[in-house]
Amino acid sequence: MPVAMDQSQNQQLRALVRDVPNFPKPGILFRDLTPLMRDPSIWNLVIQDLAEKLESHSPELIVGIEARGFLVGIALASAMGKGFVPVRKPGKLPGSVIGIDYSLEYGSDRLEIQADALAAGQKVLIIDDLLATGGTAAACSALVAKVGAKVCGYGFIAELTDLSGRARLKENEPVEVLISY
Repeated sequence: MPVAMDQSQNQQLRALVRDVPNFPKPGILFRDLTPLMRDPSIWNLVIQDLAEKLESHSPELIVGIEARGFLVGIALASAMGKGFVPVRKPGKLPGSVIGIDYSLEYGSDRLEIQADALAAGQKVLIIDDLLATGGTAAACSALVAKVGAKVCGYGFIAELTDLSGRARLKENEPVEVLISY
């Protein structure tokens, strides 16, 4: 297992993140993390460092938010020897689901989880690629609580600190990130 990321490795990760201006709409600077995934040694370093940061939270399962949270979450679950549970947009999961509607800065959305995916009191980590405004992560936390499980923390590869996403998350649910902007 690689050791935790040092400052030069952190700078290397930042250098690989691609800035895409005016995406998905004018005035937005999109931080594209997919270049990190192209190099297996870099991707392994990202996942192992995130796993090391999150291990102390003692999760029982990893919950990944659609869609890029699946990429990070499944890799992280594998590295940590944990199971994975997807949280999806409406109509994408088979069987009985439980959902939650939430507000976005430009409208509303809905997240769903299979009704039997989590057990009451089960400790889970919520994983996504990037923490921006925090709305989707907060909604996922509320959904986890709605099914009776407990959020023991969050993991993100990157955080856009100017958007204050952490403020929307509960203080007792720790947040771990590798890169901050």
